[in-house]
Amino acid sequence: MISDERLLEQMAEGDQAAFEAFVHRYHVPIHQYTERLLKDSKKAEDVVQETFIRLLKQLKSKQIPTYPKAWLYRVASNICKDYWRSAQYRSEDTAKEEMPVTVDQQASVIEIYERQETRKEMLASLKNLSESQQQIVTLRFYQDMKLKEIADILDLPLGTVKSNLFHALKKLKGVLSKEVEKEAANNEGTTQSRPRAVSTRR
Repeated sequence: MISDERLLEQMAEGDQAAFEAFVHRYHVPIHQYTERLLKDSKKAEDVVQETFIRLLKQLKSKQIPTYPKAWLYRVASNICKDYWRSAQYRSEDTAKEEMPVTVDQQASVIEIYERQETRKEMLASLKNLSESQQQIVTLRFYQDMKLKEIADILDLPLGTVKSNLFHALKKLKGVLSKEVEKEAANNEGTTQSRPRAVSTRR
């Protein structure tokens, strides 16, 4: 498979096929990443388009990114950050309510995740994290990136990424534990046998 760097070189020379191949390679992963952060497919698509536009501008100025994949994610992350700082975002009802942290000593985060019935519930739990923590968790578990790559993308020290990931997982564990307990309580209530109707007719 042709390398990202080679595709970018060909793109810089005006090769349309190379551009299409590069977009085909990264459009879906970048869209999935930004959609998980923004919880909005349309806004995510806007971010993806802006990311590729910035790439083209970069190539036009003959500056080919050294690590294209990390560069793309970094640009997409920065656009998301700009959106979160924008008046548009602040005007939307996006205030997050911090959930109390409760650590279940009996189950790991992975086990708790496995208990969740739907992917939607798992993604919804991310809203309990800070923006930075959401980015780190998404890049680590949904984009399967190494901590060093995440540090490069988010322009953070490796130690900060590790610390944020630790606290994010701890917080998620608390949130998901509560969801599991709530679900178990609901199931318990619905599985109780109903009192048998007693007929008075003979």
